[in-house]
Amino acid sequence: MGRSSSQAILFELLRSYTVLARTLNLSKAVRELGSTRQTVRRHISLLEERKGEALFRLEERQYFLTDAGKRSLKEANELLTRSEAWLDNHTGQGDGLLQMAFDGDSGEPRYYLQQHSLDKLWQNGSPLLQSGFQCWAKAKGDIESPEFEPIRPYLMVFRKHDDDWICVEIGSKSSYATWYGWSWERSSVGRGVADLPGGAGYATLMAQPFQDVQARGCVRLDHIHSDLADETGENLIPASFQRLLMGCHFPDGSFALAVLVDRTHNIDIPGLDPSVARSMPDELVMNISAAELGETST
Repeated sequence: MGRSSSQAILFELLRSYTVLARTLNLSKAVRELGSTRQTVRRHISLLEERKGEALFRLEERQYFLTDAGKRSLKEANELLTRSEAWLDNHTGQGDGLLQMAFDGDSGEPRYYLQQHSLDKLWQNGSPLLQSGFQCWAKAKGDIESPEFEPIRPYLMVFRKHDDDWICVEIGSKSSYATWYGWSWERSSVGRGVADLPGGAGYATLMAQPFQDVQARGCVRLDHIHSDLADETGENLIPASFQRLLMGCHFPDGSFALAVLVDRTHNIDIPGLDPSVARSMPDELVMNISAAELGETST
């Protein structure tokens, strides 16, 4: 099969690769895919031929990922997830800015996201996020700079480790800490995103914005509405918030991702019913004033 033919069935190639990588068993992969052994083998062979490297090795009928297979798997899963979301009209772009819309079918939490240009901070932003941007600029991205002190209690900080984002700091006044309570705040440091409340589904949704900020070394503004579990993990509560992702660096020069979240009804997500956007209980709105931020810095 030639180059154009393999491109034409890329979606199926990725499905065969990711399912076999997860099961490491050809019979199980065939059953899950509703395919045949010959087809799955051919798909893997085509991918390996195009990439010029082996993705699997076979020993005594048992499949194992090669180093190249491990390196390629995360991106393959992301490409497949994005493709499926695009086909279902869950993701898109407007003026180059990411949009997501998952309606919470089959009991899953809703998740709506609209990326905004940074000028939205000054047109319709919160004092907390405005202060966060100013602190980031003054600190020149140095996460340990004294310039970050006014907003440090409101931050979550992540470090990239292999293919995961590890939480290394949770501010006591952050949206995470005030939503989930002190027990989750204390126990979440050192965990990967998938191990935090929300699980693997939220980890997948967070991965692309996090990686975008890392790749660009930039600041990104998102407006989000979702259903979040309460501190017991048993009930889902509607939540609306503005989120600022800031590319920073640790003292050793490695990348640090600072996440600043302000729970607010003041979100702008095209296509989201205004009544849904305001469905978060009033007592959960953070209402951080400029005066409070000034007091934090003294």
